[in-house]
Amino acid sequence: MANTKSAAKRVRQNARNASRNASVLSTLRTRQKKLLAIPEGDKATIRKASMALSSLLDKAAKRGIIHRNLANRKKSRLPSVGIPPGEGAVSSTAAAT
Repeated sequence: MANTKSAAKRVRQNARNASRNASVLSTLRTRQKKLLAIPEGDKATIRKASMALSSLLDKAAKRGIIHRNLANRKKSRLPSVGIPPGEGAVSSTAAAT
């Protein structure tokens, strides 16, 4: 139980932000599962989904929902079919340098 008016406001803010963060995390997990479910031969769809997930990871890291290093690690492990380094998901050769 909050003892002050500002503490009560903080409790409300924390609940609201936790709900928003949970929604973003759920979206990230869903998109990652959908990306991994795409057949290997469908390179165009994999590329599009990979770049979209990469963008979502960056946005979540920017907002502090996930750590910056976690976002970078997940992006480096994305299937990088036909994606040039520096655009979306990082290829394994670019990550090594």
